[in-house]
Amino acid sequence: MAIEIKAPAFPESVADGEVAAWHKAEGDTVARDELLVEIETDKVVMEVVAPESGVLTSIVAVEGETIESEALLAVLEAGEVTQSAPSSSSTSKTVEPVQPSESGEHAMGPAARAMIDEHGIDPAAITGSGKGGRVTKEDVTKHLKNSAQAAPVKPAPTAPATPAVTTIPNDSFGPSSERIEKRVPMTRMRARIAERLLEATQQTAMLTTFNEVNMAPLMKLRSQYKESFEKAHNGTRLGFMGFFVKACCEALKRYPAVNASIDGSDVVYHGYQDIGVAVSTNDGLVVPVLRDADFMSIADVEAAIRDLGLKAQDKKLTIEEMTGGTFTVSNGGVFGSLLSTPILNPPQTGILGMHTIQERPVAVNGEVVIQPMMYLALSYDHRLIDGKTAVQFLVTVKGFIEDPARILLQL
Repeated sequence: MAIEIKAPAFPESVADGEVAAWHKAEGDTVARDELLVEIETDKVVMEVVAPESGVLTSIVAVEGETIESEALLAVLEAGEVTQSAPSSSSTSKTVEPVQPSESGEHAMGPAARAMIDEHGIDPAAITGSGKGGRVTKEDVTKHLKNSAQAAPVKPAPTAPATPAVTTIPNDSFGPSSERIEKRVPMTRMRARIAERLLEATQQTAMLTTFNEVNMAPLMKLRSQYKESFEKAHNGTRLGFMGFFVKACCEALKRYPAVNASIDGSDVVYHGYQDIGVAVSTNDGLVVPVLRDADFMSIADVEAAIRDLGLKAQDKKLTIEEMTGGTFTVSNGGVFGSLLSTPILNPPQTGILGMHTIQERPVAVNGEVVIQPMMYLALSYDHRLIDGKTAVQFLVTVKGFIEDPARILLQL
C-alpha cells in the first residue's frame, strides 16, 4: 500500500518551510517512526517520521526546495520489510523507480542530482553503480575526479560549490599572504530573525531606560539555600532567572501597559503573564515562552527554563512553545555583556535586558563600599508606554531583586 508522506501542518504564523535534509534515500527501507526528513521554518526545525514500516519508493521534494503546509514530500510503500531479506513484492516495487526512463533520463537521488546540476554534467556520461543503475553521489564524485585528471588545464566551473571559498591575494601583507572568504546561504531562521529585528526598529518607537541593581542580597540568598533547593526540587538549580521572571510578573501586574500589545488602532491588555526567555543557539536567538509564569514557583521557572534551553539546543522546540508571549527577558550577562539596548519582540511592547554582575564602588549609607552590581535595561514602545511608566516599572523590578523576600510575599 502506497502512503503519501506530507509536510506537517504549519500554523498561520509560518508561511512556508524548506526541506533541510533527507535522512533516507529512494529505495531505502525504513522502520515506523524512523526519521525521514527535516523541515526548516523561520521558527523551528520540524521532523517528519515514517508512519509505517516499508520502502521509500520516491522523493518528491528535494533538499533546498521550498514547500507549503501539508505539501507532498515522498511516497512510502508500506509493508513488513527486513534489510537482510526483503519480500519479493517490496523488491519489485522498489526496483522500478530506479530504472532509467525511456526518455534516457537516469534515476538518481536528490544529492546526486544536485551535484550534477551544480557542475553542469551530462547524466548520460555517468555510469550508475547503485541498484538498477542508480546514479549515486559517489558516482558523481568519481566522475568529477576522473574528469579533472584527464583535463588538468580545464578552468574551474563558473558556479562554485556552496559554501564558496574565495582566495584574495593581498600584497600589502607580503607576497605569499592570502585572505580567505567563505560565502554561505543564510538559513531561513537567521533570515527571519533579521527581518523581525529590522521590523522592530522601523515600526516601533523604541526607547531604552537603564538602572542598576545591587545583587548582594540575592547572591547571599542563593548561596545560603542553593544546595537545599537543589535537593528539594529534584536537581533543579537555583539561579537568578527565576527571581527576575517572578519580579517581572509582579511588576507587570502593577504596570499593565508594559504587558500590553498594539493591534492596529487598538491596545490589547493581557490579563496574564506569558514571559518569553531569550535563548541563544547555534542557529540564532529563539524565544520560548513560559505560559502563566505568574502562577509558577521559582523552582518551576528554573526547571522550565532549563528544559526549554535544552530543547532549543537540540532543535526540539515546537511552534506552540515559541508562539505568543506578553513580555521578554534577555540575559546577555551570561556572555559578559556589561550594557546593551535589547530590541523589542513585536507585538510585545517591553523587554528587560540583564547584564553581567560586576563589582563596583557604590555609596551605601553614606559610605563607599564594593558591591556586586548589575545594569538593567528596559526597552519599550513609546507609542504605548510613557517614560514615567517605564522608569517606574524598572525601579519596581530593582526593588524586588534588592529585597527578594518581597517577591515571595508579593509586597
